[in-house]
Amino acid sequence: MADSGINPTAAALLGLLHEGPMTGGQLMAAAERRLAPYWSMTRSQVYRELPVLAERGLVRMGKPGPRSSQPYAITPSGKRTFSRWLAEGPGKDTIRNPVALRIAFGELHSASQLRNLYTSANEYHTEALAHVREQVRNAKKEGAAFDASALEFAVAYHKAALTWLKNAPVPG
Repeated sequence: MADSGINPTAAALLGLLHEGPMTGGQLMAAAERRLAPYWSMTRSQVYRELPVLAERGLVRMGKPGPRSSQPYAITPSGKRTFSRWLAEGPGKDTIRNPVALRIAFGELHSASQLRNLYTSANEYHTEALAHVREQVRNAKKEGAAFDASALEFAVAYHKAALTWLKNAPVPG
C-alpha cells in the first residue's frame, strides 16, 4: 500500500462504486464485466475488503435488501482516497502465469502432459482473445475510450501468449 493506504483491490472497488451503490455480488459482476480481462478479483477479496472500507469510512452501508444483500456506496472520503490512489505510481507489475510455471518444469512432464497443456492453453487464449476483442468493439461503440484502451492490453496479452505457445519447446 502506498500513500493512499489502500491496496489495488480496494481501489478497484472504490472505482466501481463511482457508478453508484452496489452489493458485493453486483461489485463482483461489475468487476467481471469491466476488469476481468486484465485484473483478477475473487469473491473472497471483495467480501474481505468491503467491511474494511466501511470501517475506514470510505464506503457506507445502505439498507440491507433481499436475502440480506448489503449495498455499499462510496463516501466523499472514499472519493478523495481513490483520487490519491490514482495519482500514485502503479508499482511493479506482477506476472503469475500458471502455464509458464508448468513449462518451467517441462522436463518433469510426460510428452502427452505437455501436449495437453499446450492444447488447453492455446484453446483458452484463442477463446479469451475473441471475447476481449468483442469487449473492445463494444467499449468503442459506447464511446468508452478508457475502457477500450485497458481492454486492448488484454488483447495484446492473449496475442503474446499465443505467439509464445507456438514457440514453446515440444517433447522430442
